[in-house]
Amino acid sequence: MRQDFATQGLADLARRIHDDLEAIAHPRAAWLTPRTSPQGGQAFDVVIVGAGQSGLVTAFALMRSEVRNILVLDKAPRDREGPWRTYARMRTLRSPKDFTGPDLDIPSLTYQAYHEARFGREAWQQLDLIPKDLWADYLIWYRDVLGLPVANERDVVDIRPEGDLLALTVARPDGAQETVFARKVVLATGQEGLGDWALPAPLAGLPAPLRAVTSDPIDFGSLAGKTVAVVGAGASAFDNAATALEAGATRVLLLCRREEPQVIQPYRWLTFRGFLRHLCDLDDAWRWRFMQKILDLREGFPQATFDRCARHHNFELVRNARLVGAREVDGRVHLQTTAGEIVADFVIAATGIEMDFSVRPELARFAGNIATWGDRYTPPPEERDDRLACFPYLADDYALTEKVPGETPWLRNIHLFSIASTMSFGPSGSSINAMTTAVPKLVYGLTRGLFREDAESHWRALQAYDVPQAIVPRAPE
Repeated sequence: MRQDFATQGLADLARRIHDDLEAIAHPRAAWLTPRTSPQGGQAFDVVIVGAGQSGLVTAFALMRSEVRNILVLDKAPRDREGPWRTYARMRTLRSPKDFTGPDLDIPSLTYQAYHEARFGREAWQQLDLIPKDLWADYLIWYRDVLGLPVANERDVVDIRPEGDLLALTVARPDGAQETVFARKVVLATGQEGLGDWALPAPLAGLPAPLRAVTSDPIDFGSLAGKTVAVVGAGASAFDNAATALEAGATRVLLLCRREEPQVIQPYRWLTFRGFLRHLCDLDDAWRWRFMQKILDLREGFPQATFDRCARHHNFELVRNARLVGAREVDGRVHLQTTAGEIVADFVIAATGIEMDFSVRPELARFAGNIATWGDRYTPPPEERDDRLACFPYLADDYALTEKVPGETPWLRNIHLFSIASTMSFGPSGSSINAMTTAVPKLVYGLTRGLFREDAESHWRALQAYDVPQAIVPRAPE
């Protein structure tokens, strides 16, 4: 009976969405002229790399702007895009359930509408936070109900210029490669979009079976009966510690380098239209000042995240435990910290992301000429921060910019919409609650660039336009 309710509810909601989109579709006019690729096929106007929530919402927003010749590529299989069914080890989203995002202010596309259609209005009213697996279900439903053009198991391994187009080399699971051509590319590649997960230097020399970073496919079942150390004290660190405890680890120690873990969540403060919409309009000094404060605080965690660990008697929060060394002794890990030596069977690094453009194969060709904040802005000495200086310095349309102008001019057609956009735009490509302001800004920049490139052809079309709107009899002779 419940399955029948959900099936009927989602079918009714799909019709409602169709009707809503039809009602607000103006203007419907196609305005882009198809381009031919060097291989004789049709080039896409925009290719989006990444079919997580940011890539899907960008595709939807482009289609609403009548940019329909698009393609979304993702290296993961269907249902495995983004973090929700892979390395996101929380039980629920941390955002309040009524925060909107992918819907782009269309009520019938909200998660609330989906949840009520599937489970009923009372279930929504009783819901506290959105379970992460239901959010993953919602994104797949969103993709399908909107008919977004996604190709899975397609890994972009190179981007190069080809005339006035970009050529993307795309690898398939069978090892074959194909070339996809586009006028513009959006990199919606999530957390590691312009770098990789950070592995603290002391852990790098350990045998691989003894350590992992949080994005790794960790076999938590194998940690039953063992001692696990988690380096870091952010929300993800607690998620991984809790998962190990729930899998039967004998002891889990979470190493916090501070006296007290960070419990203030700056992303709650900044969730207002002014900041989300206009941080990018401030000068570099103000942008740096705001984002340094926010990123220095790091992302806090809610009470439920801490309680998930603290309810276990074999959990220990180790304060003032900065990692300074690590070595293997008889198959175990000996960690040297400022709080003393800690011995564990396995170590998980929950220490965030490092910006390193060169490790991204799709960027390797031109990584050395991507401008960073360190290239463009020198803060006062008291505000210096080498970590923030490594973030890419983006143009006002999210495009990469050149360190040396003229060497790689095609960068203006590669737009970054991921966590690496943070220094230039604040929360955007990685944040649900910023989507309703960030995605329209990105799409405005994309369509502006496409229109400017075609200005001459639009001018010719205007000169040739001769469609009468009325028939008026000729004046008598």
